[in-house]
Amino acid sequence: MDVVFRGALVADGTGDAITRHDVGITGAKIASVAEAGSLAGRRTIDADGLVLAPGFIDMHSHSDLQLLANPDHPAKITQGVTTEVLGQDGLSYAPVDDVVLEALRQQLAGWNDDPPGFDWNWRSVGEYLDRLDRGIAVNAAYLVPQGTVRMLTVGWDDRPATDTELDRMKELVATGLHEGAMGMSSGLTYTPGMYAETSELVELCRVVGELGGFYSPHHRSYGKGALEAFAEMIDVSRRSGCPLHLAHATMNFSVNKGKAPDLLKLLDDALDDGCDISLDTYPYLPGATYLSALLPSWATEGGLDATLARLSDVDERERIRAEIEESGSDGAHGVPIDWEAIEINGVRNEHNAHLVGHSVAASARAQGTEPAKLYFDTLLDERLGTSCLMHVGHEENVQAIMRHPTHTGGSDGLLVGARPHPRAWGTFPRYLARYVRELGVLDLAECVAHLTGRAARRLRLTDRGLVRAGYAADLVLFDPETVADTATFEDPRQPATGLTHVFVNGVAALDDGRPTGALAGGSLRNPRRAR
Repeated sequence: MDVVFRGALVADGTGDAITRHDVGITGAKIASVAEAGSLAGRRTIDADGLVLAPGFIDMHSHSDLQLLANPDHPAKITQGVTTEVLGQDGLSYAPVDDVVLEALRQQLAGWNDDPPGFDWNWRSVGEYLDRLDRGIAVNAAYLVPQGTVRMLTVGWDDRPATDTELDRMKELVATGLHEGAMGMSSGLTYTPGMYAETSELVELCRVVGELGGFYSPHHRSYGKGALEAFAEMIDVSRRSGCPLHLAHATMNFSVNKGKAPDLLKLLDDALDDGCDISLDTYPYLPGATYLSALLPSWATEGGLDATLARLSDVDERERIRAEIEESGSDGAHGVPIDWEAIEINGVRNEHNAHLVGHSVAASARAQGTEPAKLYFDTLLDERLGTSCLMHVGHEENVQAIMRHPTHTGGSDGLLVGARPHPRAWGTFPRYLARYVRELGVLDLAECVAHLTGRAARRLRLTDRGLVRAGYAADLVLFDPETVADTATFEDPRQPATGLTHVFVNGVAALDDGRPTGALAGGSLRNPRRAR
């Protein structure tokens, strides 16, 4: 065999007991899982005392652009991720036309940057996946972004789609799945996806379900009305027959403290009724998004220029301020904003670098101004290209949700900005260090299953997610006593410790703890795509 892991403690991705075996690789596949000491290979890796697991699957990634700009992808390779799911939150770069692409480059700069000189040589989903296949460090699946599809058909108007527009959206979604997308995402607190009515989502999801995909929504509220928003997504799944995967399924803001059991009961009742539902979470309390996401939806109708015009108008500013600070905007999940909890963590313009790492409230105090004024002025100066952290989570909710048997791991990590959320570099080792070794929320075998086998089932990957002969050789080897995240909010771009090897399709991407720069990954496509 090409490579043998000798005497490894194999956590095979099923959640069953960890057992000691040799595991051999030939080419891109696992060739054998055998009695310890029985296999021989051209290269032998002494795995005594180390855990060998399937490569981790990041079910909610925002690497859509950075994976192409920096294909060696150290943020994910160094934490053991071998597959990630792109096209999240209803907003990504395929399918597009020239006008929509330009708008997305502006809207998503706070998530993904807009690197100068980058070659935007695709427009369709298939062309984007072909671009990934030129060489990337990990495997990548893609979801058709519903907000982008709405841009292409309805534009940025807050209104129901006409029958003709809905037919066109269904055609675009079907084409995306035929070209290889695994499903569809939504961002129902982001424009213009949030303008879709429930019935529109049902019609799109019927197409997704018929073509073997799943629906992954960022639903309408994670604050006030969160349970109602989750219930709406379950209703969409019931009515359409489409499997549902709840993205970053958290219960945040003060109104939801201690309410994770309410969400889990809603989920369990639906599962008992035969619904096909799963979810992902990240093991941190703060969330992250772009700063303009807090605006009410009406303030962003019409796109970037219309939004900037409203932010420049004194009367419109006051209307927006009252909604954000007093009643709670839909963009801010219906909860009045506490500016102490909103931390700017990435800016486009160097002259705004002093804002990074501080709350909007703290920066406003330092400048002797009101938080809302600083907020508006920053958005205008940055042309909305600012990112932020939202310190709104609750530890008891995080722990309760990750125990659920349908749970999977998703980093929701942004890779750009001066101080991106550390989850981009630390999510998967943090599960193993904090929630397995330190707190015992999950045992090791069960946690590995959440991060591998269960995610692979949701993606319908029949040859990944398990340590089993014939499966793809996506593997991670780590020390269960030392594996840990080192990324912090102050210094977020830090690789994990305790991982010694990561293999992607049989090629070492991390070797003796050092990234190799290998680009052995590629697109993973819907098995029911047109051939």
